[in-house]
Amino acid sequence: MSLERIAEQKIRDAIARGEFDNLPGGGRPIDLEQYFRTPEELRMAYSILKSARCLPEEVELMNEVAALDRELGETAVDSDAHAQLRRRLRDRRLRLAILLDRKRRRRR
Repeated sequence: MSLERIAEQKIRDAIARGEFDNLPGGGRPIDLEQYFRTPEELRMAYSILKSARCLPEEVELMNEVAALDRELGETAVDSDAHAQLRRRLRDRRLRLAILLDRKRRRRR
């Protein structure tokens, strides 16, 4: 039996068991606009990174800045912890600005 037939049989069996029922986005068209906007030579690498839930450093820094902002709002203004949070937030914002500036310069 060919590999293609084995794969088809496995898919039919999974359908019969209902393993494809209630999948996220089921019944809706797939939006491939972002996929085709990505340069062809990067699509596979981006797909692998997305599946592994790996984010670019800039996105991770943006998330960290947002979390630090929230935490800063919950910390007493006069505490040492508040001062440490402000320093960490300043450092992360600076790192983010540097990364974004480098990325912008490369695109020129």
